[in-house]
Amino acid sequence: MTLSVVKRYLIAFDQYKWVGLATLAVTVGVSGVVAVQPKAAPVYTAIGTLAYDRPSVIFSSTTTKIQQEGQEITKDMLLDTRVVKPAAQKLIQPEQKLNKKEAAEKVQALAKKLAKDVQVKMPSKNNDPSALIQVLYKNTDRKQAEAVVKTLMNEMVEYSKTFNTSRLRATITQINQRLPKVTQELRETEAKLESYEKREGTSILAAQSGALPQAITSSQQQQRQLRVQLGGIEAQINSLQDRLGLNVEQAYVAQALSADPIIAQLRVQLFSIESQLKILRSDLQEEHPKIVELLKQKLAFEQQLQQRQSEVLGGNGVAAPLRSADRIRVDSSLDPARQQLAQTLIGLQTQRDTVQQQLQGIEKTEKELRREHATIPNKQLEQARLAQQVAFKKALYDKMQSALVDAEAAVAETTGSLRIAQLPQTDDVESNKRGLPVMLAVGGFVGLLLGGGLIFLLGMLNGKFYSWEEVRAALVEKEVPILAVLPEVTVFDSYGDEMPLALEVNSPYLEFYERLRTNLRRIGNKPVKVVLLTSAAPLEGKSFSAYNLAIASARSGKRTLLIEADLRSPSNVESLKIAADPLATVEPLHYYGNISECVLLVPEVENLYVVPSPGFLRQASAVLESSEMRRLFEDVRNRFDFVVVDSPALSECNDALTLEPYTDGIILVARPGYTLSSMLSEAADQLLESEDEESNKSGPRLLGAIINGADIPVKFRTDLHELELPLSAIGDRAIEVRSRQLPQPSKPKNKAINSKLR
Repeated sequence: MTLSVVKRYLIAFDQYKWVGLATLAVTVGVSGVVAVQPKAAPVYTAIGTLAYDRPSVIFSSTTTKIQQEGQEITKDMLLDTRVVKPAAQKLIQPEQKLNKKEAAEKVQALAKKLAKDVQVKMPSKNNDPSALIQVLYKNTDRKQAEAVVKTLMNEMVEYSKTFNTSRLRATITQINQRLPKVTQELRETEAKLESYEKREGTSILAAQSGALPQAITSSQQQQRQLRVQLGGIEAQINSLQDRLGLNVEQAYVAQALSADPIIAQLRVQLFSIESQLKILRSDLQEEHPKIVELLKQKLAFEQQLQQRQSEVLGGNGVAAPLRSADRIRVDSSLDPARQQLAQTLIGLQTQRDTVQQQLQGIEKTEKELRREHATIPNKQLEQARLAQQVAFKKALYDKMQSALVDAEAAVAETTGSLRIAQLPQTDDVESNKRGLPVMLAVGGFVGLLLGGGLIFLLGMLNGKFYSWEEVRAALVEKEVPILAVLPEVTVFDSYGDEMPLALEVNSPYLEFYERLRTNLRRIGNKPVKVVLLTSAAPLEGKSFSAYNLAIASARSGKRTLLIEADLRSPSNVESLKIAADPLATVEPLHYYGNISECVLLVPEVENLYVVPSPGFLRQASAVLESSEMRRLFEDVRNRFDFVVVDSPALSECNDALTLEPYTDGIILVARPGYTLSSMLSEAADQLLESEDEESNKSGPRLLGAIINGADIPVKFRTDLHELELPLSAIGDRAIEVRSRQLPQPSKPKNKAINSKLR
């Protein structure tokens, strides 16, 4: 099976082959022009080699460091003005005498040319002693090239020596400049340390008596004792709270209320009234005077109880919390034993507060002692800091003295980091002219690559799907169900100039549409009865698929109706040997309102009926939204077993979305070579997003998609065997097979699917 990329490229090649041929011709022409150019003069390349150099005996560490840094020389340093300009001056000296201005200008120009044309190839590892540096220069004069390279190499060696020596002398100068300041800072720091020790030495020795640590230890012991005492008090409080079932605040309230005699008397009176009410209510109603009187007495006693509670708890009824009479009676019901426990709990709470205050005071005292103790070692720290500064200054002074002595000793040892390893040499150079056949062959090869790449690029930028596998992948990515993959039909059973249809009973293409009809029956809980076919753009085969789906349904014994709902294009019913009503365009509403006039029987296909389109209508949307159209769909749903609706493309108008509520769902038709990826994605998103809006339907709004015009094998049945041919094999041979193996009509005529698809 051919790969999808190969299919795409073959289709793109068929469309853009002239672009590839033009690219090939231009490339071959350019290569020919280059080949016939006049012969250029030979160019000589002088190559000289520099090697890293170092002294045989080194006594100072500074010399070693300078030599290592000298091996890290870069290409820009070797082509610096301080190298190129002296070399240019030496190269110009043998020439005729020039004045100073002309000589300076000539030197400047030659120096710029050398800096631009001379190439320096540095080694990959600079620290490798065996690494080599190549200096290259190209010129048509062999001797001139060698002289330039030799002069430059000598200047590079001299520059390396000057560079190393200058760095060494710069190091000595910097040390001599900084040494007086470092010496002065060392003397000042030593004087500060000596003065501080004379002034604070006595107080530092006197601060080591040890009284403060003993006081801090005693404070910590007192804190531990108070925390133990506090833990015992809290344990007693928790035990009493568990026994009473009250916290400290609740115990205080309950103990105060229970100890008050007035509250106790009021509680007795309320209990007596409640007892009388309980007895009277068993015989009397709530409206009886005795019950009413007792209720008033109860309310008065409750108010007195609340007032007394406020007086007992404080605040004279203002600051005391407001409690209900029932709550007061419960809180004041402590017996003498529990009152004693509550009083003990209150006393323990007071003792705990006292111990906590003592603990806080001792902790504060300890902090003050620690702060006082922390100030004592500051003088010792200051003394240590001054001593440390003296040590740092002394170490810096000693290091600079050592570096100065080492640098002065290295002056006699320092040499250049480069030496000439090999003098410049040049090789014989042949003419760079290529033969005409070779250049044409290279140009042809490059032209083939460029032309093929350009054709592939144009095919990718076109935005179309060139194979049915690409269409299927795009639909799967959008989660659109694929109902059927239909082959591209090149052999048809119809006659004349009408749209080609598979009208023969034994047509090999009806099998694919029968599979499509079977797949539609499995969608949803309820059978799909009315389907609408549309596409993202024109010429994708929706009308052709609608006709053949209706024919396949009728061939299976279903009473099938085909409705041409594309009111913006002419009708295709001539393909079914039916003449459309010419007066339907004049009164389309009357045409659709009378079902006996608009529904026509197809003579060549049993069980197939069709509602032809009136043709192009200016007010197509008004007709589709009319009540006549709605009644037509309601009537045919009950009269027919299966209804196929052919509608315009979504990119042309919204007629398909207008008719969708009358149907059970939409089928989206796509076709390789015609469907654009952007339009298919937009159409799928538009139909998928609106599925949630249709909650009253038995099935989804988008039933699925049909891939039309796929290059898949088709089986041609004969009496003896089956002949299976892929699309690539169908053509003149397919026509020959058709004429030899299939039943022959009286006037056969074969044609391609591209003739009348919309």
